[in-house]
Amino acid sequence: MQKIGLILIFLFFVISCKKSIIPADQLPVQEPYYYPPIAADVWESKSIQKLGWDSALLQNAFDYAGTKSTYGLLILQNGRMVKEQYWNNWTKDTKYYLASAGKSVVAFLAGIAQEENLLNINEKTSQYLGLGWTSLSPDKENLITLKNQLTMTTGLDDEVPNDDCTDDTCLIYRADAGSRWAYHNAPYLLLHNVLTNATGKTLNQYSKEKLFDKIGMSQSIWYNGTMWCTTREAARFGSLIINKGKWNGISLLNDSAYFEAMTTSSQSLNNSYGYLWWLNGKSSFMLPTTQMTFPGYLVPNAPSDMIMALGKDDKKIYIVPSLNVVVVRLGDAAGGVTLGPSGFDNEFWRMMKLAIGY
Repeated sequence: MQKIGLILIFLFFVISCKKSIIPADQLPVQEPYYYPPIAADVWESKSIQKLGWDSALLQNAFDYAGTKSTYGLLILQNGRMVKEQYWNNWTKDTKYYLASAGKSVVAFLAGIAQEENLLNINEKTSQYLGLGWTSLSPDKENLITLKNQLTMTTGLDDEVPNDDCTDDTCLIYRADAGSRWAYHNAPYLLLHNVLTNATGKTLNQYSKEKLFDKIGMSQSIWYNGTMWCTTREAARFGSLIINKGKWNGISLLNDSAYFEAMTTSSQSLNNSYGYLWWLNGKSSFMLPTTQMTFPGYLVPNAPSDMIMALGKDDKKIYIVPSLNVVVVRLGDAAGGVTLGPSGFDNEFWRMMKLAIGY
């Protein structure tokens, strides 16, 4: 009798499981990521209503941005355009400089060059720039690697009169490489020289061949050490990054270990910095021009997994994998002179949080 009872329970369990199985043709279809055509001026859109976002609150976030010297602002979700707005006589074709947000592009290009065995980020910088590229003694200079340049840990003095000066007389010892984090533009700019020497091509040539032409950034260009592009071209780069270096099935960067290192804490001095990328959701952060360490997230109101390409005067490429969202903001300073993170970030994402509901 007990056996019969157990058999009946087993049969009931099997029948119940069968009923709960959803036929394959009835399973919800995962929407593929949308990539705008490379050679055509079209971009598919997605309705705010379909996403379940609050249209009025989203407009509030855009209106706020518009009062803060924003000239181009757009949001992609899964690659499709959710909202795009321009001010100051801008259009989707207006090109502007990215400032230090272009640093993140250089980090990606360095990964490609390493994958091609043209450089190794763990090697000393003097192998690519020659001995005496700084005013340091040879033993101190040879402590500096390409990775130190990518992570802002060269130890070179950032409090020199001209932060952009790459002459050896401007590159002064402050601390051993790897022992001090400081946001210093000159060592970054020298990565342009490293890429040129390693690849045998100008930065524009290498960028065009390995990145711009492959994802439709036809107007993008480097000029005097700064990258210029349209708001939509910056969004294309954001889509490439949110897909970990892949564009429409084609991998521009196969080295997943490099990509992971680039977009996670690169050293223990500033948890919120990768390889020339800013990172949210870490336990603490440092900011340009100061040696103070602040507790908490860089942008408390934003999703913790957000990574950012940030430039002077509030150039922003926000990438949020958990929401499959890319946001680009171009324009001038939202208030005060800023080199990267700013008060605009947190207030804008406070309003975005209300609109999206994450």
